[in-house]
Amino acid sequence: MNDTLERLSEVLHARKSADPDSSYVAKLYAKGLDAILKKIGEEATETIMAAKDGDPEKILYEVADLWFHTLVLLAQQDLQPAQVLAELERRFGLSGLEEKARRAE
Repeated sequence: MNDTLERLSEVLHARKSADPDSSYVAKLYAKGLDAILKKIGEEATETIMAAKDGDPEKILYEVADLWFHTLVLLAQQDLQPAQVLAELERRFGLSGLEEKARRAE
């Protein structure tokens, strides 16, 4: 896999200290967590609508927006995409039912 997520994460972390007038992401950080979460909710809804429309191009576009804004959240919370990938790797090969049962314990 390429390093796109890692490179994007570096940029997003750097934008946390940028002037809000300098970029969309810096402005989003300045607005705070609620604004970031609202944007993720909007993008999730748009992803669902694109999937219901069945247009592959639109689905990819909206999923990219959703992933992007989720990466903004990770950076805002001082987390890294590698941590999410590590969690996915931990779950790989584990039955979804087994994983759910473990969380209930």
